[in-house]
Amino acid sequence: MREILGKAKTVRELLKGVKYSIDYYQREYKWHEKQIRELVDDLSNKFLEEYDTTHPRSKVADYPHYFLGSIIISKKENLRYIVDGQQRLTSLTLLLILLRDLQTGRDVKVNVDELIFSERFGQKSFNLHVDERTPVMEALYEDKNIDVTDRPESVRNLVQCYHDLETCLPEEIHDAALPYFIDWLLENVHLVEITAYSDDDAYTIFETMNDRGLSLSPTEMLKGYLLSNINETKRTAANNCWRDRVRMLNDAGKEVEPDCFKAWFRSQYATKIRERRKGAKPEDFDRIGTEFHRWLRDSAVAVDLKQSEDFYRFIDRDLDFYSRQYLRLIEAGQKPAADLEYVRYNAQHGFTLQYMLLLAPLRPDDSEQVVLRKVGLVAKYLDILLTWRLWNFRSIAYSTMQYAMFVVMRDIRGLAPDALAHKLYEFLGKEQETFANNSRLRMHQQNRYAIHRILARLTDYVETQSGQPSLYLDYVNEGRTRYEVEHVWADHPERHTAEFNHPADFAENRNRIGGLLLLPKSVNASYGDLRYADKLPHYNTQNLLARSLHPQCYERNPVFLRFKDRSGLPFVPHEEFNTADLEQRSELYRQIAERIWNPEDLLMGCQA
Repeated sequence: MREILGKAKTVRELLKGVKYSIDYYQREYKWHEKQIRELVDDLSNKFLEEYDTTHPRSKVADYPHYFLGSIIISKKENLRYIVDGQQRLTSLTLLLILLRDLQTGRDVKVNVDELIFSERFGQKSFNLHVDERTPVMEALYEDKNIDVTDRPESVRNLVQCYHDLETCLPEEIHDAALPYFIDWLLENVHLVEITAYSDDDAYTIFETMNDRGLSLSPTEMLKGYLLSNINETKRTAANNCWRDRVRMLNDAGKEVEPDCFKAWFRSQYATKIRERRKGAKPEDFDRIGTEFHRWLRDSAVAVDLKQSEDFYRFIDRDLDFYSRQYLRLIEAGQKPAADLEYVRYNAQHGFTLQYMLLLAPLRPDDSEQVVLRKVGLVAKYLDILLTWRLWNFRSIAYSTMQYAMFVVMRDIRGLAPDALAHKLYEFLGKEQETFANNSRLRMHQQNRYAIHRILARLTDYVETQSGQPSLYLDYVNEGRTRYEVEHVWADHPERHTAEFNHPADFAENRNRIGGLLLLPKSVNASYGDLRYADKLPHYNTQNLLARSLHPQCYERNPVFLRFKDRSGLPFVPHEEFNTADLEQRSELYRQIAERIWNPEDLLMGCQA
């Protein structure tokens, strides 16, 4: 083996003016929302432990340092090829692009451009250079829209992870703390760069680091602790139960096993969460998220694990029950399941906090009927809460919602169905923002996905209430037959100068919820640029919400008309579409939303 160099570098030292490439055989960028959230949580939590609004920026130099791991580089022909670590370097680059964008319009900025790209002979190239990613990286850097539907997996993941970063970054960092956080990230976050001078040497290092000295996982350490406290007469049975349940968790996905234990333990036992202030210590909620095996050992008495029989019950009854429920819930979040449709709605928003809440009221002796009712209530509560927040341009990111969801989880733990319904209704009653608080909901770059889901629900409600079969799955499915958001007004501000003096005013109103529909991609592409009068006949051939713009929808359509009369919703045809029509249509959508996401529904079936 030739010379091997290892050196600890800050993020600035690692990325400034240095080009990295990725060999063709390992180009996929695989990270998803979970990995992005963990990265952001680790970095932001470490920073916020020390940050104080009274500190001058120079104080950041004294903040604690953070080790982000190692990367392995194969250096050949003066080029640096990443053998291990491209996921982290790619995600760091995306984070730097976001931080650059967040500084737009600020008087005080930290220059991060030189860590993202370099320029030679007037040509820009990204410091992490992969040809197929360049167009989308440029679009993200310049804050432009780009359609990645038919692009490679890595490109699609890049765009999604960038949007995940936007929602994951805590609000505390967006304001005065932003330059402090960027300084800390660039100067106090370190990685070890291990450089070899041949591919063979680089991969030997990679295999050695990953194959040798394999440590036990937290789940394996937890198993050893629990089984060691069970009498030999029952230890074999407990071990068999553990093995079967963990196998099922592992078969469901790579991270399902640890995530199940975290959601279960938090849902049933977490009583405190770390405060967001300097010097605050991790509480049980936080420890369960990072070291659930140690937390359980330290909290055995509080969890009522005292005798052999308690430990046996913990595996034979509790592990069996909560792991089965967790598997059912994550499956419901991925594909349609009877009586669990609200779980999927929440999962489609990427709201992973829902699983600990869904488990919180459950008890091992609950009947199947009781389990389904409890889960349905909590999922419906979350569906309403999340939609209210999205309607009011509020974040539903993990870091933003974590504390509030902890409080709800703690207060609904073990409740019977009727008590649970009233408690969740009470929580919603304390919310400050509902649909009535925002009459100007509009689509923008960060909420396009959420608006698509809201439009799908509005469209599906109108059709199913009018006696038609549900097409919700068609409206949200991806692929060549997917539905896209259609703007009633084509992107031609010059056609609307009588009502808007500036193109920016037109653009804002064009994106308002009342001026949006869902149409098949092929249809949308074929006449999306037409004037409204030319579009209207085509709308009459589409879904019922689109058809309701056309006068003929109100002729010889008895089921829809009965729904209109029964509901009292202000459906009216629009032979033209100006700002007054946009206001009417936006109000219609708002009233439909109030029917779909109605807190009173939580109390249906409760005893007086």
